[in-house]
Amino acid sequence: MEKAVGWFHPKMLARNRFLLLVVVGGVVLAIVSVSLQFLNLTPATPMAEKRPATSSGEGLSLGKSRKRVFPVTQTQEPDPIAEAYSYCNTPNRTEQAWEGHSPADYKLLSVHVMIRHGDRYPLYYIPKTKRPTINCTLSASRRPSHPLLKAFISHMAQGGRGHWESPLASVPRLPNHSACEMGELTQTGVVQHLRNGKLLQQAYKQHTLLPSDWSPRQVWLETTGKSRTVQSGLAFLYGFLPDFDWKKLTVHHQWSTLFCGSSCDCPARNKYLEEDQRRQYLLRVADANLERTYASMAQTLGLPPRQLRAANPIDSLLCHLCHGLAFPCAPSGDGAPPRCLTREQFAVIRQQQLDDEADRRRVGLYRKYAVLAMFPYLNRTAAKMERVAKSSEAGRQRRVGADEVFTLSSAHDVTLAPLLSALGLERAQFPRFAARIVFELWRGPPVPLGPVRRKGGKGERSKVNGRDVFIRVLYNGEDVTFHSAFCRLHERRVSQPLCPLANFLTFVRRDMFRVVNATSYSEACYRRFD
Repeated sequence: MEKAVGWFHPKMLARNRFLLLVVVGGVVLAIVSVSLQFLNLTPATPMAEKRPATSSGEGLSLGKSRKRVFPVTQTQEPDPIAEAYSYCNTPNRTEQAWEGHSPADYKLLSVHVMIRHGDRYPLYYIPKTKRPTINCTLSASRRPSHPLLKAFISHMAQGGRGHWESPLASVPRLPNHSACEMGELTQTGVVQHLRNGKLLQQAYKQHTLLPSDWSPRQVWLETTGKSRTVQSGLAFLYGFLPDFDWKKLTVHHQWSTLFCGSSCDCPARNKYLEEDQRRQYLLRVADANLERTYASMAQTLGLPPRQLRAANPIDSLLCHLCHGLAFPCAPSGDGAPPRCLTREQFAVIRQQQLDDEADRRRVGLYRKYAVLAMFPYLNRTAAKMERVAKSSEAGRQRRVGADEVFTLSSAHDVTLAPLLSALGLERAQFPRFAARIVFELWRGPPVPLGPVRRKGGKGERSKVNGRDVFIRVLYNGEDVTFHSAFCRLHERRVSQPLCPLANFLTFVRRDMFRVVNATSYSEACYRRFD
């Protein structure tokens, strides 16, 4: 009988049987792994992988010691038209928001909100074109609408019972022109903020932020003197506190769009803004495509290019886009069809604005302006949080209704944009209509006290101030705390799910001035420029 050779040799049979089992086992494991990933039972990417940059900050490192509680949506480079629709913020979709979310056993102490006013009529008019036809009266039967709109209209009629700081008493509490006036809040803008307020009411309901018998001091509403900010603030507040008691409410006036109160004098701030505006101008005039587009638009309308630029056409075109209206046209002579502006022209101007935002981040002048512009507001917010935190400490007798636990500031894009920049959130999307920035103050479970120290024969414990008090920052419902300048590094060192309030206090009172090579607001504002 011949000897078995190759696969049929006894030693080879045993060896190849083993290899076959290994291969089959590997295939089975691969199939199971893919199936589990498909069913979301195992992570498809390692926890330590660095995610792409998001709209609200730089790439997020998911280190071994920290698992993000709140995922961040990934984004791509914005298309100018798609980005413009996002800017419109049309209230026709369900919105996901992370306000009010916290680990178990954490108590919500206070909430401070800054909003941009809602959708408005343009501030500029393009010569030789027809103004967009929009009705600025309110009607619950006209779209977009909201379940609270009818009751809101009725409640605003009782506004005379409230307390109004001068000159707010003379500002109309509702938009009221059948043909919108320049800059007037539209029904869309009212609905946007009714939705915002209702969203936060639902988010904080389980936390009982405000008792049913809240005191006048617990709710603070402040606004600039423009009707669109006054009305936006009232719509938001009504969504948050339906049928609120007017007699308890005082509407405070902020004369500056920076909400800087009595601390607005800052020469260096103005200088940084002027330098950034010059950067912006030089970037714009160097854009050959933009120049050709303006020349083409001016020719279409029969205007000098300089006059068209002065009319700021992007403001009016955005209104047409947001309200689904055809772009403006100019009549032609001899019965020819009218000559109209196009989406392609709009896209060029919008793209230049996006390019300017990127260049602004790169150069850094705006960040210096923003730090000095928003310090007064941030310092005021920090002081309010610190007072609430101290009054809520265990063993301290708390005066019921004495703390400002809900603050609402109704502002403009020129308020929210520098606030985002000052916080280090420069990659966040430019504030859309009805944008919101929310600061939440939380107290965590009690932290064990330090070791007993012996002093004078008596046992004493070292005090740990503020270790159980935390802050969260959210922008349009997205948790951006760990993208902020004051807590970006904290995430990589510890496993705390929230950011210590102490980080924020130190940042506002000292660290934020490093951007301008100073240690205080006064030093930064009055430094001599060569």
